[in-house]
Amino acid sequence: MGIGQEVVERCRKLATHTEEPGFITRTFLSEPMHCVHADLRAWMEQAGMSVHVDAAGNMRGHYGGARADAPKLIVGSHLDTVPHAGAFDGILGVVLGVALVKALDGRRLRFGIEVVGFSEEEGVRFGFPFIGSRALVGSLDDALLARRDAHGVSVADAIRAFALNPAAIGDARVNGLPLGYLEFHIEQGPVLESLNIPLGVVTSIAGQSRLEVKFEGKANHAGTTPMHLRRDALAGAAEWIGAVEREAAAVPSLVATVGKIEAEPGAGNVIAGSVRTSLDVRHTKDEVRAAAVKHLLDAAQQIAARRDLVASSELRLDQAAVAMDARLIEMLGCAARDGGYPEHRMHSGAGHDAMVMAERMPAAMLFLRSPGGISHHPDEAVLESDVVAALATGLHFVHQLERANG
Repeated sequence: MGIGQEVVERCRKLATHTEEPGFITRTFLSEPMHCVHADLRAWMEQAGMSVHVDAAGNMRGHYGGARADAPKLIVGSHLDTVPHAGAFDGILGVVLGVALVKALDGRRLRFGIEVVGFSEEEGVRFGFPFIGSRALVGSLDDALLARRDAHGVSVADAIRAFALNPAAIGDARVNGLPLGYLEFHIEQGPVLESLNIPLGVVTSIAGQSRLEVKFEGKANHAGTTPMHLRRDALAGAAEWIGAVEREAAAVPSLVATVGKIEAEPGAGNVIAGSVRTSLDVRHTKDEVRAAAVKHLLDAAQQIAARRDLVASSELRLDQAAVAMDARLIEMLGCAARDGGYPEHRMHSGAGHDAMVMAERMPAAMLFLRSPGGISHHPDEAVLESDVVAALATGLHFVHQLERANG
């Protein structure tokens, strides 16, 4: 079996560990994560790594360097998924990390390699992303551990239920200053496919704002309340959602999304008295993103005032844009060329663990083409030939890093 086929088959094997039969859904430290850990542990140990799970639920495989005190390169991505996901978002980066170590065939470098499968990145269960990588950089604090999911279970409770100790979270923090962090990831967009090239070197990751925006009016009978006397929260939210789309279309490179809406009381014959919506705004320039958020919240207030509603908002996430490390970008681009592949540099519109890891160490990302530009969907895919290209580039990158630290 070729390495490309092996990586793809391993990703599909891990996809069978799910909370929902027939779909790929795996949230932070849910029961199927035990099975994911079991498979990954076996593959990591076969590649010559020592393995442990830290107190945040991150699966960590260590491949030591030629000397016991050698520094290390961290290679990682996440193990959780969005609901009804594809088989490669996150998981591919972890499996490729294991394949990278396996390809060394026992050779010890001037530095060690630690492959990390982060326990959480998507923010699905607790409405807050990057729990796994935050533990490694030391920013998983008591307030985050106290956050609760829809069933009232806290992050700390979930850690205990997974037979781990939240009091030991501090031990998960990376010691010293690693040489860097490398993340392989599917692009999750159509750019590389449109260019007909397998790989992209990420230069920066867009900042993102996530909010909850609420419209409150007055629930009333749908048949007896005249249109001009209504305080319809859903109609107000609908008008505002249209404004969100127009704002994003008018500002270059801005993306803004309302992906979730909840109306109460939620009956077909009752005017909605309250509506909660999500708002996700992203741009590679933080000042552009901040201006857009302000404009959209102002628009919500104006629409609400005109319709005799009350609009309010709550900020859930304000993640600054992050540049990848200039030196590692150059090395990764050179590694792609050494493998005979075109070097293409690009921004990432999606958030990734690399933006958190960059707080503590130099970070780099390599994108693989997404067929059809599809992600966060069961049809998500990756080409075996692109996996081979990514692994070859990763090996050239490792060898460059070794020469640079000789």
